[in-house]
Formats: sequence, C-alpha cells, structure tokens
Amino acid sequence: MKNSVIFGIVIGVLSLIWLFIMRSSGYNLTDSQASPIEYVSIIIPLIGLYFGVRNFRDGELKGSMGFLEALIQSFKILLVGGVLAVFAGIIFINWGGEQSTDTTFQSFSGRIFGALLVGVIEAFAVSLLLTTKSNRVD
Repeated sequence: MKNSVIFGIVIGVLSLIWLFIMRSSGYNLTDSQASPIEYVSIIIPLIGLYFGVRNFRDGELKGSMGFLEALIQSFKILLVGGVLAVFAGIIFINWGGEQSTDTTFQSFSGRIFGALLVGVIEAFAVSLLLTTKSNRVD
C-alpha cells in the first residue's frame, strides 16, 4: 500500500502544479471547451502509473507480476491520485480561481470525468506493458 500512496501523491501534486501552470499561462479553466494544451495533462497519470507499477513489480514482487496484480496496483495508485487531484481542484476553484460559479464546477466536473476515463485506459495499458507472468486459461 505504501507504493500506491507514494505514487498517488506524485500524481496529485503534479496535477495541482499543472492547474497553476495552466492558470499562469493565461488559459481559462472555466470554459466548457478544452484547449489543446490541456491534453498534455494526460502525461501526468501515465508517469505516475508507469513508475509506480514498475516499482511495485521490481521491488515487492521481485520482477514477476501478472496482469491482475498490475491492474489492482494501478487502480490503487489512481484512487489515491484521483482523490488528491479532486481535492486540489476544489481548493483551486474555491480559493485559486477568479470567481467560483456553477460554470466553473460544471466544467471542472467534466474534466475530472474525462481524467477518470483516461486514467482507466492508461491503467490497462500500463498493466499490459509491465506484466511479466503469463496466466494460461485452459
């Protein structure tokens, strides 16, 4: 569990930093339209998941990991990172944004739902990439 908390915190902190980078760059996060630069944020959970699952495989499992083990570890990392990212986003909207309106919360919730979908897809991809044991189904 220690591994998932550490790399989940990495995802949460990088997400918070990315929110402030977007704001300081002049992009309006209250729009319902996503700007192309926002798609760079897809890299944040990919980095956290890849290094977290790889560290889990090499450290705790001594290099032998099945797909299901990798997927469960990925979801643990995403759970911790997602909770921190949502918490950081709510704080950012309430105290970091110019004005908190319903549009801000609606656009933020849409972005969080999109991030959830991207995170799940990346969890499957990282799990497939880092699996070293094959499990035969007869």
